Amino acid sequence: AMDELRAKVRQTSEELGRPLRLLIGKPGLDGHSNGAEQIAVKGRDAGFEIVYEGIRLTPSQIARAAQEEGVHLIGLSVLSGSHLELVEDLQAELAKIGASDLPLIIGGIIPEDDARQLEARGVQAVFTPKDVDMNVIMVKMVNIIRRCNGLAPLA
Repeated sequence: AMDELRAKVRQTSEELGRPLRLLIGKPGLDGHSNGAEQIAVKGRDAGFEIVYEGIRLTPSQIARAAQEEGVHLIGLSVLSGSHLELVEDLQAELAKIGASDLPLIIGGIIPEDDARQLEARGVQAVFTPKDVDMNVIMVKMVNIIRRCNGLAPLA
C-alpha cells in the first residue's frame, strides 16, 4: 500500500512540476499535537515535503507560512472545539494575502453537523478519530491536490 501511495505522490508531483508540499497547522491554544505529528510523519514517508512549525500558531502565521513555503495543501489539526472559528479566521487570512485558492482540510474531534458546515464553507475534507487508515487519508489528500489543480483523481 505504501508503494502505491508513494507512486501517486510521485506521479502528481511530476505532473505539477514540483514535489507535493503539505503544511500541517496546529492553531489555537490546544497543545495536543500527536495527530498532527502522525500525519506529518506519514506524509513525509509517502513522499510529501512537510512544513510543520509546531503548535499554538495563529491563523495569520499559518496563512503566511503556506504562502511563503508554496504548499499545495493546508491540513489543520484542531482538538479544542474552536474549529469553526479557526477555519473562518484562516480563510480570511488566506484571502487577505491572495491565497484563498489553497485547499484546506481539517482533522480533530469534530461533530458531524460542524463537519457539514466546514465543508459548506469550502473545507475539502474533515477527518475525525473514526478515520483510522492513514493510507486512505493520504490518497484523499493527493486527490484533493489533483482536483484543485485541474488533474483527474487517481484510483
